[in-house]
Amino acid sequence: MTKPLVAVTMGDPAGIGPEISLLALDAPECRERVRPLIIGDLGRLREAGRILEEAGRFPNGAPELREIQGVEEAAFAAGTIDVLHLANVPSGLPWGKVTREAGQAAFDYVRKSVELAVQKQVDAVCTAPINKEAWKLAGVKYPGHTEALAALSGSASSAMMLVNAGLRVVHVTTHVSLRQAIEMATTERILERIRLTAASLQQFGLPNPKIAVAGLNPHAGEGGLFGDEDERQIQPAVDQARAEGLQVTGPLPPDSVYARAASGEFDAVIAMYHDQGHIAIKMLGFDTGINVTLGLPILRTSVDHGTAFDIAGRGVARERSMIAAIQVAADFLTGSAG
Repeated sequence: MTKPLVAVTMGDPAGIGPEISLLALDAPECRERVRPLIIGDLGRLREAGRILEEAGRFPNGAPELREIQGVEEAAFAAGTIDVLHLANVPSGLPWGKVTREAGQAAFDYVRKSVELAVQKQVDAVCTAPINKEAWKLAGVKYPGHTEALAALSGSASSAMMLVNAGLRVVHVTTHVSLRQAIEMATTERILERIRLTAASLQQFGLPNPKIAVAGLNPHAGEGGLFGDEDERQIQPAVDQARAEGLQVTGPLPPDSVYARAASGEFDAVIAMYHDQGHIAIKMLGFDTGINVTLGLPILRTSVDHGTAFDIAGRGVARERSMIAAIQVAADFLTGSAG
């Protein structure tokens, strides 16, 4: 079987994206599973390669970067990395700085990757980190990757699933205040997330996924003693999902549900708000968590960390999360995610 073709966006060129993209695509555990290429800027990647080589990260020399103008030109040859060169990084762009130029370049990579994926020229997209402030400076109207990917691919509904060490977490709300999260955790929104999670896991090779729904209050409300949102907002969504034939359990106490899921009892957990899900994922390993966007007509995985401007351009960035993101994409594309 032909290995899937995965396009890796370089991310913000002032961050660690160029470095981790090169390191990951040179790793045997990625090359053995996918045919990779980078969507980025050849000059910036060559600069990153020199920095990494000087830092001893490529003891046998940095891989050769091969410029291509279209996916059909990619050769995927050993010792080389194909780069779809957009030529959009100005010479002398500083490392570790928020700039309009870097924000625009990073958005260009995302837009091109979606175009290729929608046209079925690539099988999946794996994204390096972007800087939201730089996007704003560049006039990009989307607050982040998830919103941009949904809009560019024509998706009406999308959600973020975090994956780490076998634990999968899907959020009902993310970047809002805790007060707003409580208001937004409606029965309809929770049910939509359950359905989306089940459909995505089925698509990725789990025919009958077991889904846990975390409660909102301590002890999932303890029968109304600690708030009625669990009974009033969450329970009806769980009941409706069960009526539709889905294997759903909850609402469960959020302080114990993740341990149960990590042990294999559940295939995914629905978290009510940002920190409720992120803390569990990051406790399992800050460098190994990845992000999968559900609900898109394309497969997109991503590192679950930021641009790390404080270490960008120094050759010390770690590529483990990028490798994991590529590997999870391969798992999903081959139906071996279970």
